[in-house]
Amino acid sequence: MSVTQALLVIDVQYAIDDPKWGRRGQPEAEQHIAHLLGAWRERRLPIVHIKHDSTDPRSPYRPGTEGNEFKSEVAPQVGEPVVDKRTNNAFIGTDLMDVLDELQVRSLVVTGVLLENSVDATVRMAANLGFEVIVPEDAVASIDRKDHHGKNWSAEDVHALTLSILDGEYAKISTSDAIIEALP
Repeated sequence: MSVTQALLVIDVQYAIDDPKWGRRGQPEAEQHIAHLLGAWRERRLPIVHIKHDSTDPRSPYRPGTEGNEFKSEVAPQVGEPVVDKRTNNAFIGTDLMDVLDELQVRSLVVTGVLLENSVDATVRMAANLGFEVIVPEDAVASIDRKDHHGKNWSAEDVHALTLSILDGEYAKISTSDAIIEALP
């Protein structure tokens, strides 16, 4: 019996382009997510879009703002479930688990932004819930960060370290092309 694998697209909304985030790395992430979406749609595999609806009145992800809208190149199509979330973890306070159960999904390919925030939190929870998780390194993005000692870390370093931490214990790290090649 083959395991149904869903594609999760997390928080790829116009808000991620807001200058408040600072410099972002991985500018090609949306292109790779769109490529994955095309492969999933062609094969009629399950896709779940996660939409961040921030409760912070200053957030570019706040409902009712342009930032809250999905980026056009990765926007949901009719019939693709959208799960609204208000925290960094797509499982907390949402119906994501019900959606995945209904789709009979036990394996997830997790894409989106930000890798070190909502993607990381969701990947860890999914692994702890028993899902097989794959993260395509080219379909997630990070931003420059400053640590609590004041040291600046480039988006590329944040990206590499976060992937390294997730690899093996919480997820398998791969590429979009390799994931598509392995599809039925």
